[in-house]
Amino acid sequence: MTRRRRSLVINGLLVVVLLGAGVAGYLVFFGSSGSAQSATSTRTAAAANRDVSEVVTASGTVQSSYSAAASFGASGTVTEINVKVGDVVTKGQQLAKLDPTQAQWQVDIAQGNLNAALEKGTGTNALLTAYRQTQLALQQAKDNLAATVLTAPGDGTITSVTGAIGQKVGSSSGSSSTGSTSTGSTSSATTSASGFVVVTDLKNLVVKANVSESDVSKLKADQTATVTVNAMAGTPIQAKVTTVDLTPTTANNVVQYGVSLALTQPPAELKPGQSASVEVTVASATGVLAVPAAAVQTVNGASSVAVLENGAETRKTVEIGVRGDQYVEIKSGLTAGEEVVLPQVSTSNNSTNRQQQGTGQFPGTGGGNRNGGGFTGTGR
Repeated sequence: MTRRRRSLVINGLLVVVLLGAGVAGYLVFFGSSGSAQSATSTRTAAAANRDVSEVVTASGTVQSSYSAAASFGASGTVTEINVKVGDVVTKGQQLAKLDPTQAQWQVDIAQGNLNAALEKGTGTNALLTAYRQTQLALQQAKDNLAATVLTAPGDGTITSVTGAIGQKVGSSSGSSSTGSTSTGSTSSATTSASGFVVVTDLKNLVVKANVSESDVSKLKADQTATVTVNAMAGTPIQAKVTTVDLTPTTANNVVQYGVSLALTQPPAELKPGQSASVEVTVASATGVLAVPAAAVQTVNGASSVAVLENGAETRKTVEIGVRGDQYVEIKSGLTAGEEVVLPQVSTSNNSTNRQQQGTGQFPGTGGGNRNGGGFTGTGR
């Protein structure tokens, strides 16, 4: 073989080798196809006995169970204020007083008129009517005199004093209260109370929350709940549902129902007005057979799960009980230990490489970079 012929053979072999190496490198670098290879893995979980609970969540506000605005029921000039903000008072305790001089005169005059009517007797209808009128006038005068003394309408803490000594006040209806009784039977915002003096129960606090119309049918009195006050996130408070409002409130086309909760042992630092998160346990089951909620499919009221048997999936109809966010109670259709199939998770083997390669072009001979000539991939 001549030298020229040997040179041509060697060059041909080198071309074949280089071309083969290039193709192999391309397949390794970009994958055997233009799209990323994906792999799926079957995830399962064993049916097992556990505790299952269903909860309804809501946001709410800490409120006083009782708040009363006390105002004078008579007109006059304030001569005494016996309390200040922060004082603890009991029902009936004197809070403030008006000058009683004129009210006392009215009592004296009414008493004199009654005595005169008695002297005339009550033998005729006219005399009897006059006598009863003087009786009524005397009682009204006594009530007006009593109204010059302002007393606490209930036990609590003085949270507001708006009057001052020497101030002239007009008669009002006395006192009005908001919030619930000590049993928590009703509730409303404590901030609505206003008067000469406001008395607020700061010991028996409640939480007022709003739940959606889809959840309100699940709530009823005495259900247990957990309240987490945002200002004390690490101190969950046990509570119970006391009332559920019969009528809703609507804001921005969102219908909600008010729910009141009594706190079992509220922390001493808890204050009215603090925001809170509420979780009400509406159903629970202890030590029951359960599977992850993601494994259960319910269509037209019928529930089923996919079970892995001998490497194959079989769908089984099941009867469910308590349906929690994480687990669902299985009343029938499964036995403990059976493996239920969870939703599949797809993973991409080449996603990282694809992101690194950009346009996915195979390097060519001109330009010296991956955007040069040569083979072009899909870039997916």
